[in-house]
Amino acid sequence: MKSYSKKLQDRPLTRLLQKGVSSLSNAELLAIIFGKDVNWKGRKITALELTQKVLRKYDLKRLAKASIGELEKFFGIGKVRAAQIQAIFELARRVNSYVEDVSPIIEKPEDVFKIVGSEMQDLEQEVLKVLLLDSRNRLIKVEDVFKGSLNESVFSGREIFKLAFDYNAASIILVHNHPSGDAEPSDADIQMTKRIMRLGELLGVNVLDHLIIGSNSFKSVKESF
Repeated sequence: MKSYSKKLQDRPLTRLLQKGVSSLSNAELLAIIFGKDVNWKGRKITALELTQKVLRKYDLKRLAKASIGELEKFFGIGKVRAAQIQAIFELARRVNSYVEDVSPIIEKPEDVFKIVGSEMQDLEQEVLKVLLLDSRNRLIKVEDVFKGSLNESVFSGREIFKLAFDYNAASIILVHNHPSGDAEPSDADIQMTKRIMRLGELLGVNVLDHLIIGSNSFKSVKESF
């Protein structure tokens, strides 16, 4: 039988304080967020046991996408703990998409993915964003243009180029996600991108590219011409 002091040493919070956060498993990290243990039918279930059960059903990627309703199906996870899980992953997404005060220079599609990829790849509906750049390709701003099913009316260019003029952008890059996870541009994506590029030439705004974001992947529409 483990001694009381040994049990204390095995607790996730104690291990974090003694050995550092990187030494903990995913279940231990989540247990620290949950905090309190759960009583069920006279038996005490530790927060760590609860998180181990959760992670046997969901890997981290699926857990990040789970709704509050799905999470509440687990005994011991009510609305508060389900909300805690969603808040953790939302913070992680915001950290990954955080733009430093020193504006990054966008030189290639990979640079775009680093800025918006983690935020967009798990979205369940289509979202169109525009990256607004100055004459040296430094990022000025990332703006949402549209949420929902993208069609030709969305790509008419009105809102896109209004943002470019509002921010005095010399060039822009369009980005939208495919909720299916497949980043391959469709024929419609290609044709609409060509039309926006032609319109940009007429208006004096260089449309550098249009990226499609999939599941941990991306494709340049321009490179598909």
